[in-house]
Amino acid sequence: MDILTFLGLLSSLIGSGASVQSDYLKFPQGFSIGTASSSYQVEGAWNASDKGVSVWDWFTHEKNEFIIDGSNGDVACDTYHKYKEDVQIMKNIGLKHYRFSLSWTRILPNGFPNKISQDGLQYYKDLIDELRSNGIEPFVTIYHWDHPEFMNRFGSWTNALMVKWFAEYARVVFRELGPRVKFWTTINEPNNYCEQSSGGKSQAPGMDLAFSGSYLCLHNLLKAHARAYHIYNEEFRATQNGKIGIVMPCRHNFPKYENDTEAARIAFEFDCGWAANPIFSKNGDYPAVMKQRIKENSQLEGLPFSRLPEFSPYWINLIRGSSDYFGLNHYTSKMVESVPRKRGTPWYQESGVRVFVNESWPESPTNWLRVVPEGLGGVLRDVKEAYGNPPVYILENGVSSYPGVADYNRIEFLYGYMKSMLLAMNRDGCNVKVYTVWSLLDNFEWDRGYTERFGLIEVDFTHPNRTRTPRLSTGWLKKIIAKGRLIAFNNTELSVNYRAFNMCTGN
Repeated sequence: MDILTFLGLLSSLIGSGASVQSDYLKFPQGFSIGTASSSYQVEGAWNASDKGVSVWDWFTHEKNEFIIDGSNGDVACDTYHKYKEDVQIMKNIGLKHYRFSLSWTRILPNGFPNKISQDGLQYYKDLIDELRSNGIEPFVTIYHWDHPEFMNRFGSWTNALMVKWFAEYARVVFRELGPRVKFWTTINEPNNYCEQSSGGKSQAPGMDLAFSGSYLCLHNLLKAHARAYHIYNEEFRATQNGKIGIVMPCRHNFPKYENDTEAARIAFEFDCGWAANPIFSKNGDYPAVMKQRIKENSQLEGLPFSRLPEFSPYWINLIRGSSDYFGLNHYTSKMVESVPRKRGTPWYQESGVRVFVNESWPESPTNWLRVVPEGLGGVLRDVKEAYGNPPVYILENGVSSYPGVADYNRIEFLYGYMKSMLLAMNRDGCNVKVYTVWSLLDNFEWDRGYTERFGLIEVDFTHPNRTRTPRLSTGWLKKIIAKGRLIAFNNTELSVNYRAFNMCTGN
C-alpha cells in the first residue's frame, strides 16, 4: 500500500466517525501525551563503569536460545550515550512526558545499598535534568524486570527476601533522585512478568514453575510495591511532593455469547484484578472468585493448601490503597467463554473461562497483538466500574510496524485507540490523565529480540552509531499535540509536516 492509498483509507476511517460530537475528540486541558522505554531495552552500556550483572544480562548471555534472534541488550539503542539526542527528538515532536526505568544494578552494583554507584546515579540525574530543561516531565519506573542476577540463585521473586531487598533499593532511589522526580512507578506489569518469568521460560530468569511460581512471584511483588509506596509516603512525600503508583497490564474481554456476562467479569478478575484488586478494591485482597477456584483446584490435586498464597490482615491493609493512580498498559483484547465444569473436575485454566482471539480482528506485525481499538475504551470502563473511577495513567499503548519509516499501521492504530480513549473520557466520564506511546525507539523486545519494531523512531542496529530516523507517525503526533485534538491529515499536510520534522531533527 502506498502512502496516498493509506491516507485515503485513514481519511475514510476518520470521516466515518463524523457523527461523533467534535468535543469528544479534544484532549482535556493539561492532558499529557508522551512516550516510553525501559532500561535494559534501550540503554546498552551493560558493563560500563561499575555496573553489576542483571538478570537480563545473564539470561541473554547464557540462555540466548530463548531469544528468537539470539540477540542481547549489550548495546541496544545506546541511550546511555545518546540520551541528549533522544531528548531533542522528543522535544521536536512536542511530547510532554517520558517514561523510562532505572537499572537496579547500574545504581546498586551488588544489589544492596552498601555500594552505590555514583556514575550510575549521575547518568540518571543527567537524563532527568536534560528532560526537565526541555520541558519534558520524567516518569520514572523503579523496576522493569532487570534485578541483580545473583538474586536468581535465591529463587528470584518466589523468595520473600526480595521484598526487603527491593524496598532498600527504592529508598536509595527516592533519596538520590526524588528531588528531581514528581512521578514514580514502582513495578511494571507484575502479573505479566510473573507469568512469563516464574510461570514460564520466555522471560528472565525463565523458572518455568507454572501457576504456583506465578502466584508466589506476584504475591511478593505486591508486598514489595506496598513497602516502597509506604517508604515514599512516610519518608519523602512531604518534601518531594510526588505521585507514586504501579502499572497493570489489563485487557478488555468480549464475551463470545452475549448473555454470558459472567465470562467477561471472571476473565477481568483473573487478568487485571489479580494484581489490581489487592490495591484498588474497597476490601483489598485477591478477587474472591480467584481464591475460591484456585483453592478448589488445589484440593482436587490433593494439596492441603491453596496454590494461591494468602495475605494476612496486616498485608491486606498495607497493600490496599497503596497507589496514587491506576497505571495502565493496554495493547489488545480477547474473546471469552465460560467452560462448563463437571463436579469433581478442576476449573479450566484455573478461571473456568476460555480466552481466545477473534480471527476477524486485524493482525499486526506482532503475533499476539490483534488491533481492537474499542478494547481500550472497554478496559477504561471496566476499571471505572470495578475500582470507583480512579485517576488512570495510560503508560503503554502501541503497535509494532513493518520495515521502514512509513508506519501507516501505527498511525491508524494510534488514531483508533486514542479515539476510543477520548470517547471513554469525554462521553463516559473515565478519569484518564495521560497517554503514553510504546515506544520512543525500536528496542530489544525481550524474547523477540530486535525482530519487532515498536518505535516511533527507527533505529539502525547494524550501524555502530545506532542511527535514528523518525517515522511518519512522528509528524502526525506532532500535529495532534499542537492542536490538542485528534485530527485527520490530508496528503499534502502529512508529507509537509513529516519533511519539516526531519529537517528539525537533521534527518
